[in-house]
Amino acid sequence: MIAMFRTLIVSSLTVAAGLSLAADEAGIRTWPAPDGEALSEHYELRVNGRAVPVHACRVSAVPFNQVWPGYQRPLDQTELAGFACWDMTDPVQIEIQSQRAVQSVVIRPASRGIRPTIEDNCIAFSLERPGPVIVEVNDMHHALHLFASSPERETPAADAPGVRYFGPGVHRPGRIVLQSNESVYLAGGAVVYGSVHAHGAENIRIAGRGILDQSPFPRGEGGGAVRLSDCSQVTIEGIVMRDPDVWCCSLFGCRDVTVADVKLVGLWRYNADGIDVCNSQNVEVRDGFVRAFDDALVIKGLKFGANSFDDRPVRQVRFRRCVVWCDWGRAMEIGAETCASEIADVVFEDCDIVRTTHIAMDIQHGDRAAVRDIRFENIRVEIDPWNPRPRMQGSREEHYEASADDRYCPTLMEIVIRKNNYSKDEQRGTVRDVVFKDIAVTGPHITPSSFRGFDAEHDVAGVTIANLRFNGKSAGNAQEARLQIGPHVSRVQFSETGP
Repeated sequence: MIAMFRTLIVSSLTVAAGLSLAADEAGIRTWPAPDGEALSEHYELRVNGRAVPVHACRVSAVPFNQVWPGYQRPLDQTELAGFACWDMTDPVQIEIQSQRAVQSVVIRPASRGIRPTIEDNCIAFSLERPGPVIVEVNDMHHALHLFASSPERETPAADAPGVRYFGPGVHRPGRIVLQSNESVYLAGGAVVYGSVHAHGAENIRIAGRGILDQSPFPRGEGGGAVRLSDCSQVTIEGIVMRDPDVWCCSLFGCRDVTVADVKLVGLWRYNADGIDVCNSQNVEVRDGFVRAFDDALVIKGLKFGANSFDDRPVRQVRFRRCVVWCDWGRAMEIGAETCASEIADVVFEDCDIVRTTHIAMDIQHGDRAAVRDIRFENIRVEIDPWNPRPRMQGSREEHYEASADDRYCPTLMEIVIRKNNYSKDEQRGTVRDVVFKDIAVTGPHITPSSFRGFDAEHDVAGVTIANLRFNGKSAGNAQEARLQIGPHVSRVQFSETGP
């Protein structure tokens, strides 16, 4: 367990367990969309018989990327999807009216075991507990993302001292800068066009049920939805982050941070990572959803100039009970930047990767850090029968082309030590004691994996693969796992139970 130290801003918070749910005949809490908020043209939604607004969001349509500075991604590489939010305490009945003829429906994560009924283009199913669910009608395009949360327990008064309160409606504050002992609250029904930044602050909170949207910012000018540096005792919870201009939620040199029940959606632009934990310690990310164009759940060590935090290690980071959809990059990654003394005690556990394009679980080590004690545990990976191959765009006139005969399949596990385009250290590091435990892959393909070191001194040593299963069948050796073990890798072992 991560020891989290919190000094709540007691004067600004009200305990509101249940938040009037008992008085709501539908057993849920919902919020109307404000005037001017774009709604989905594909779906109408009812939860326990109550109409719930389906918000529109722009997502990537094809895995096409480029790194040209200052270039905005063209909209013809994107599409519109939808999302809806509510709070619930008990099981609810979902009814979705599709505006398109329904040939098939897939509900993810598959681990939820949801089997819908379909009648007259109406999709119905029960949702037993809160948590993110994705509904795909006919195929992966124009998906519907459903974000059901448990009721909020702490809500501030609108006039509470130290609180930037945004009630229902549209707000355009631009960049919000938090100081120590301050908070930002986005009420349900609020759409806030802006971003939240803090530097050197402690005891800060960003929370609510509203939407934080960066769409007005050109690429690289907004700094993402939430950008915190050298901060401590931080809570980020409950909100939706939509359409960041670059990395969506990023921590640089921070300590004692909890990110809970946040939903990241509408990440379609180049460099749109999900949650980046950089040179930070004691961080827990739990019960959230990330659909990222670029890498989704990320650990990094960064060196970017005089004010960099590359002298600080990454330690004690947990990603728990998250659902991930990665449209281009890596679903769970350490790297590619690893400028730190060490990256240690990092755990990804009890998570669903519903779709990934390049790699599901990745250690891409390009700098000097001693990477050690890394665990990927109880990870469920879903692989489609056909997967679009990720490509780099060579010119502005080039369009993405995909072949139905392409047998491309994403990589499941990768560990590699090598200099890459993002390396800043002259020296390479090492990787020690990595565990992949209780990894379950479902789909028609056995996904490949690979491990390789840099040289005899900068190597990979001590990798345990325990209870790796493809469609329920155990893979007990490298051949069965389609694992390529390259040079400068030692002590790779398979087991049924593992450490």
